[in-house]
Amino acid sequence: MAYLIGEKEFFGLRFKVDNRVLVPRPETELLVEAIIDKAQPGERVLDLGTGSGCIAVAVKTERPDLRVTATDVSTAALAVATANAKRHKADIDFVQSDWFDALAKEFDAIVANPPYVADRDAALGELRFEPKIALAGGQNGLDAIKAIVSQARAHLRPGAQLCLEHGHDQAPIVVALLRGQGFERIVTKRDLAAHPRLTIARKV
Repeated sequence: MAYLIGEKEFFGLRFKVDNRVLVPRPETELLVEAIIDKAQPGERVLDLGTGSGCIAVAVKTERPDLRVTATDVSTAALAVATANAKRHKADIDFVQSDWFDALAKEFDAIVANPPYVADRDAALGELRFEPKIALAGGQNGLDAIKAIVSQARAHLRPGAQLCLEHGHDQAPIVVALLRGQGFERIVTKRDLAAHPRLTIARKV
């Protein structure tokens, strides 16, 4: 329906959406809340795999004092995200990058809603209108999460936080991956359906 209308509301804002990007979900608003509630003025925030730009734009709109960078491997997705940023007058630095490949900076917070659906999950059939690259996360749905967790420390300042959205049954594995990379103060939060949906960790 959102594709037919061409818009979807997210965090009180209207976003242009089409089949180049995922339709923003309510549970992803948890990522925005995690950033705007904890970030200090002037901090650098990175949104990995921005898609429609909904996370980056919502963060910048709520906290214009933050310096926001948003990446995506897809130039088509970045075109949509850039249009949404202009629509809401959000000053965001957009970078084409396969996760961290094109980034040299360190950030005070990294946020990501990566692909986390297993390749053979029946849900992919139900989501056939949305770009598979933004949904499918490999055999067990963890390929993108593993890639982000393994590289994130090198791009985070001491005390910085990493916020990851994940599948409702993936929290224990995500927590173990984060601990394995030396992250601490790990907390998992539940979405409105009471599913464990967001895990936050800090580089100490």
